[in-house]
This record gives sequence, C-alpha cells and structure tokens, in this order.
Amino acid sequence: MKILKLLNKKSLSIFFFLLIIFSTSLQSEEEPVDIWKLEKEVEENNSDEILKNDEFNEDDNEINNSNLNSSIDIIDSNLLSEKENIVGLYDPEENGLNIDMWLNSDGNEIKLILNKISKMSLSKDSKEILDIALLTNSYFPNNNISEEEFVDFKLNYLIMNNNNDLIKLYLIKNESSIYNSKLIKFYINSFLENADLENACEIFDNLNYIEDNYINKLNIYCLINQNNREEAQLLFDLKKETGFKDDFFEDKFNFLMGYNEDSDKISDENILNFFLSHRTNPNFSYKPDKNTPKFIWKYLSSTNLLENIDSIDLEDSENISLIEQATHEKNYEEEELFELYKRFQFNINQLLNVKESYKLLQNYEGRALLYQRLILTKDVNELLDLSYKLKQSFKKDNLENAFNKKLKEILSFIDEDEVPSNYSSFYSKNISTQKLKKKKTKINNKIIHQSKILKYFEEENDINKTQEDLDKLLKSIKKNKDYIVSTKDLILLESLISDGIEVKKKYKNMFKFDQSIIPTDLQMLLNNNEVAMILLRLVEIIGEDDLESLDADTLYFMTSILNVLNLDLIRNKLLLKVLPLKI
Repeated sequence: MKILKLLNKKSLSIFFFLLIIFSTSLQSEEEPVDIWKLEKEVEENNSDEILKNDEFNEDDNEINNSNLNSSIDIIDSNLLSEKENIVGLYDPEENGLNIDMWLNSDGNEIKLILNKISKMSLSKDSKEILDIALLTNSYFPNNNISEEEFVDFKLNYLIMNNNNDLIKLYLIKNESSIYNSKLIKFYINSFLENADLENACEIFDNLNYIEDNYINKLNIYCLINQNNREEAQLLFDLKKETGFKDDFFEDKFNFLMGYNEDSDKISDENILNFFLSHRTNPNFSYKPDKNTPKFIWKYLSSTNLLENIDSIDLEDSENISLIEQATHEKNYEEEELFELYKRFQFNINQLLNVKESYKLLQNYEGRALLYQRLILTKDVNELLDLSYKLKQSFKKDNLENAFNKKLKEILSFIDEDEVPSNYSSFYSKNISTQKLKKKKTKINNKIIHQSKILKYFEEENDINKTQEDLDKLLKSIKKNKDYIVSTKDLILLESLISDGIEVKKKYKNMFKFDQSIIPTDLQMLLNNNEVAMILLRLVEIIGEDDLESLDADTLYFMTSILNVLNLDLIRNKLLLKVLPLKI
C-alpha cells in the first residue's frame, strides 16, 4: 500500500486499469492483452470470478470491489468517450456552424479536395477558413471514409501548421481520442529536438494513459527526471507485463535508476533515443554526416554539440558542404557559416577580379570569395551585384535558405532610392520587410460599399440604426443620376437583406441582384446541405490568393453562399476585408 500513496491520480488509473488486465488474463499465461477488448472481457466475467482470491478476507474483498468498480467506471467512461465520433477544437456556434456539418458529404470527395488543398501554398485567408472547417467539433462523415482517415486529415493539418500551442489545446480537448498518438509524438519530438525537456514532459500533466511505447518511454524518463522514481518503476513494470521489449531503452532505464553504473550506447534511430544517448553519457560525442537526419542536426545545434567553426579544417570539402546544407535547413546559424567563409585565404588578385575568380574555385570557396569581397565594398552597384551573384550561387546548389538573414542585413544598409532599376526586383524581394502599420478604414458615404453602413458588420450598429442609415444613404444615392452601382454594392446590400434589413420598394429598381451567380457544383452542395464541403471549396477557390485580390464576381457568389448558409460571422470577416477603403 505504501507505493500506492505515492501515485498521482494518473498513475492510480493506470494501476487499476492494468490490475483488471492481469485478473482477466490469469488463464492465458502471460500473453499480451488487447486493451480495446477489455470492456467485452469484463462483461463476460461475472463478479465472483473477477474478485476470487482465497488470501483476501471479506473486508479486503469489499475494498477491492470498490477499487475495481471505480476502475471499471474509469475504463467504461474512457471507452464511451472514444466511441463518440466527435473530435475538434472549436464549438460549432463560434462560427455559426452545426455539429452535423460533415454528415451529408461523401468521403471520396472529401479526400479528393483535402489532398488537393494540402499541395497548395495557402494564403492566410484560405487557412482561416480551412482552420474552421477542419477543427470545428463535428460528427464524422458517414460514407466512403473511415474515422481514422478523417481524423488523420485534422492531425496532419495541425502538424503542417506546426503551432504547438494549438496542438496542445487540441490534445487536451480531445484527450480520450484513440487517434492522438501521432500528434502527441510530433508535439513531444518538436520539444526534444530543441532539448526542451520541460515542455515535452509537461504534456503528461494533461493526458491520460496512452497505449504507445514511444510516448510511454518518454513519460517514464520524465518521471525519473522529476524524481518520481516509484511511479517510473511502476509504469516500466506494467509495460513489461504487457510484452514491452526494448533493449536500448532498458539499458538507459537501468542506468538512470542506478541499477547499472554506465551506459554509453548511442542510437540515432529517433530523437528520443538520441536524447537519452546524450543524457546518459557524460562523454557524449557525435559527428553528423550527409545521411544524418534533420532532427539530429537540430538537436546538436540546440545543445551546442556541433563542431566549432574555428576548428573546422578548410580542406575538408565534405564537412564544409555539410555545414552549408545544415545552414540551409536552419540547423546552423548563418552567422557561423559566414564566419567560416572569412577564414579562407585569398590573394589580392582574386579579390580584385572576384567576378571571374570565383568561377574557377569549388562552389563553397567561390561563395567565400564573393562574401569576403562583398564586405569590403561600399559601392551600391557592387554591393547589389555581389549579393546577387552570391545568392545565385547558393540557389544553384539548392542552398538558398543559407543566405536569407545575412542578405537582408546587407541590403538594409542600401537606401531604396539608390537601387538601380535592374536590381529593384532583387532588392524588394530580399530586403527586410518592415512591419506594416494597421490601415484605417475610410468612410465614404458617396459609395454604398464604403459607407458607414459597414459599421453594422463590425457589430457597432444594430439593425434598426442600420435600417435608418440605409434609407438615408439610398435616398441620397438615388438623387445622383451619375452613380453606377458596383458588384461590391450588391454584395453589401444582399448581405443586409439576408440579415433582415429591407431595401424599400422605391429603391429596388436601382439594383439587379443576380440569383444565378452561384456555380452549379456549389449550388448542388448547398442543396444537399454539405456545409463543410462548401467551406473546403471556398478554400480551394481562394487558394494562394488574398481575398482582396479576388475579382468582384467571385466575391459576390462567395458571400451569396455564406448568406444562404447563415454563416454571418465568416461572411462579416470577409466583407470587412474586401469592401472598405483602407488608408
């Protein structure tokens, strides 16, 4: 009983959970138990068989009955929650959606469009809509797609965006999902690659027991590191009882627990093994090569284990090429690479005739020569020419990202007005982007879609006030015989009408609303109430563009669709991006 007092709530659940596994598997020697069949096994065994133990007295039986019933309740609760076909991050009401937004959609169509979207470099506007479509709590689609396939699209989306705060929130809100292992591994690995053990371990404070060896191995290490050795030992023993075998990890575990005096094995099979290799070997040393995985480079960089620039042999072309590649992949600092370039020795003729001399050298030596000459000049034309040639050299060897930060730094010393026309494009593309000031919306009551009516979509005016303002505006517009109604005017007015604001009869002849503007395929989705699929189609249509760059007709049918679906919150965000004049 002493060890049980040391267990936290999570470990108690684990203990009782596996206690049931052992009791239901006594007749089958030590075969691993399928935990997802546990519920069925519990039902098939009567209470006398489960609790039968001659060594227990009646009081002990009563206690065990209570513990087992509590444990079964926990398991039943988890299994029930796992059977719920709802996973997501946002409540549907947040964006005017509903929980069955996917039910009418065909899985083959979903897979087709999501695979297509995944290959696009989506704009910020597209991502905002995709974020809503994929991460809103909803039932799974029923046809031609499995739950696992559908959830996998959500997980891949989170992984692609690489936002650990968002991933953590998703994992906490969907902690009972049986599909989370992939996302948890990505989350903890992203921290381990940066040698950030604290944040990697912190996720276990928010998650229940996960039946995944990789995740549990880190959990065990975290418990040891937090000096919770009894819990670590218990979890390790429980894993062993279920058939777990990993010689490398067992060696590290025994060393960390003090059972072995040394452990110098090194494994780069995955980041956890490499992390443990480093943490358990005081004389750890590792020299990466061209086949070394990116996560190893990242870890070596994060822990200052990469070879010191000053000690690198300038004759070792393979090693220097590795450093250039690592810099391109952001595992070496650009500053370090260019400090290395400064160590090369060139004669005065090479420096003076740099534009021809660098072509006669090995590629990395040519880049070193270009850089050395570059930092010696102050002439704007020469600065731009040498910078351009150096960038092209990197690009030619697929190392373009190795010269981003440094290039921006060099160009920042050049006034834009001094840049010759033949370098203007190169300059503007690579100069440090200044933080844009937030533009203000300019109200122009002579144009319908730029008028103060826009305040309604900012939720600053109620319907009655907006109706009053609209009547006054249309009265004024009608007097202007030269006013030409634009598509953006129609977009605004149709959205107001959708919300119950009236365009009075005397003004209706001023406008011609096009009811057939919605494309046929989208109209079919509307007819079938395939709300989520419509959102995916809008993402596909916007694609890599910003909303502001779309033509007015496209914006018109998009807002018409959102009006039909009553997705006012999404629509309002769209309108406020494309209608107002901003200065």
